[in-house]
Amino acid sequence: MRRLLPSLLAPLLLAALLVASANARALDLDEGWEYRWGDSPFQPDGTPAWVVEPGDEAAWKPIAFPSNPPGRDGHKHAWFRITLPEGEWRDPVLYIYSVDLITQVWFGDERIYQYGRFDAQGEGRFEGWPWHMISLPETFAGRTLYFRVFSDYTDIGLWGEVKLMDRPDLLTYILERSAGELVVSAFLLLLALLAFLFTLVQADQRSFLGIGLFALASGTMLLAETQASQLLIERPLLWDYLAAAGYYTVPLAMGLMLEHWFADRRPTLLRRLWQLHLGYLVVALGLALAGVIDLSSTFPPFDALLVASLVLMFVAIVVHLGELNGEQRLIVLSYGLFALMLLVDMAVAHGLLGWRRVPVHGGALGFAVAIVAISFWHYSRTQHELRRLNHSLEQQVAQRTRELEETVMKLQAFSYQDSLTGLHNRRYFDELLEHEAAMARRHGTPLTLAMIDIDHFKQFNDREGHEAGDTVLIGLGRLLTHHFRDSDEVCRMGGEEFVVVMPGATAAMVEARLAELMEIIDRTRFRYRGQVLDPLTISCGIASYPEHAGEPLTLIGLADKALYSAKHRGRARVETYA
Repeated sequence: MRRLLPSLLAPLLLAALLVASANARALDLDEGWEYRWGDSPFQPDGTPAWVVEPGDEAAWKPIAFPSNPPGRDGHKHAWFRITLPEGEWRDPVLYIYSVDLITQVWFGDERIYQYGRFDAQGEGRFEGWPWHMISLPETFAGRTLYFRVFSDYTDIGLWGEVKLMDRPDLLTYILERSAGELVVSAFLLLLALLAFLFTLVQADQRSFLGIGLFALASGTMLLAETQASQLLIERPLLWDYLAAAGYYTVPLAMGLMLEHWFADRRPTLLRRLWQLHLGYLVVALGLALAGVIDLSSTFPPFDALLVASLVLMFVAIVVHLGELNGEQRLIVLSYGLFALMLLVDMAVAHGLLGWRRVPVHGGALGFAVAIVAISFWHYSRTQHELRRLNHSLEQQVAQRTRELEETVMKLQAFSYQDSLTGLHNRRYFDELLEHEAAMARRHGTPLTLAMIDIDHFKQFNDREGHEAGDTVLIGLGRLLTHHFRDSDEVCRMGGEEFVVVMPGATAAMVEARLAELMEIIDRTRFRYRGQVLDPLTISCGIASYPEHAGEPLTLIGLADKALYSAKHRGRARVETYA
């Protein structure tokens, strides 16, 4: 638990920092869907016939949302399709809240995504309920996207939400909607730790054990079910096992607590209930881990068992409500709120209620607040020790806050930074070129691009090794950064190719600058592990607006042609586009 708390605080604070600036742009795909039952025959090259040959169009039926079409009648295979709309997107992805149970996604004759493993019969085992991010090609508008789905579960198809959005916006969206659950789960796990500590030092051990077990179970369940957990560890089935363990333990903890409170009444029914849930927890998870059954198949029976157990538990509470003190009544009330949220969430999961995000963490938070209020009043005499513990926690939070500030800065720069050289990457260059092109057109100022490529770098890597090659790339990146003006921007395009964006510079100015650079490189010797590496040369291509192009955005192609000319004419030279 001591190691668990810092790891929970990190995503918690990161989510809180990003929520304030969240402004995700998303398009809900909630109309235009069609479905058909069964599985498509496959062509010899492995392409489903239904995605390339329309066949019987009458077999495709409209559906409001691609989930649980009518007339299942034992079907385990279904196909869904939708024609994607127009829109302006930088890095388009399709976000799906969840899928029952495994799926393939086809764009024409190209499979662009798969979750789960399909066997020769088109079937497969449950592999978890994660959210899905499907990268889309730039030419997706107006084209049809197909989903092949297999499920032997009670539900079949996509579930929850389907949205079209940009990749960075999706990360913000996930963190924004996970923030509350992360806060509550971290709080509950801390509460569980305190309750277990009190179990060791207080006389009323069983009461604290029940509280701690309930807090641990609900906190683990919330953490495992929050979508941000998938960003921490990309192991969907692991998180589903943790969620199941927490979910199945909740009524066990409730039964232990109630049995302790009504011990003088010999509560045989309550004891049998929590023992039944303990048995189900062990047997269900044991069989699932052993591969005898899928974890997904353990949820429907447990949901039915939970409904019956909650009814019996609360009947016992109502009958003996007058025997409970004020503290116990407050805890029972918080239990009831949490149980109500669980029942509503269960109804949504089984399609009894329409899709919505049920604030289960709100019920758990109510329980946590009740426990904190009672503990604060009942243990006021231990304030000195609590202040010491709080001070220790504040120091941990402050330390984590400093680390998270660095993490946030890294995350903000991650999508625009080359991880090896520290230079900006191709994505940043594309956006920068659009901006500088607009400025050059507006103000009538020159804009010049210089493409730089290391000569015979593949042979160098083969001879000296890739680690030595990485050393050269890092060193050259630093040399380029220091050689050019502060107003110039050096980017790594990939491999051994770099580009320099030089606003306000003419081709002649850049050519002179590159000539100086080549002289410097000629005198430079890179070292790797104390050894001097073989000398290297570079080839350069220059293109300038408006000297060589009427449109600044075409400079990259012209500079690349000039670079090719330099390579063709013997390398180790500078060529200007002509």
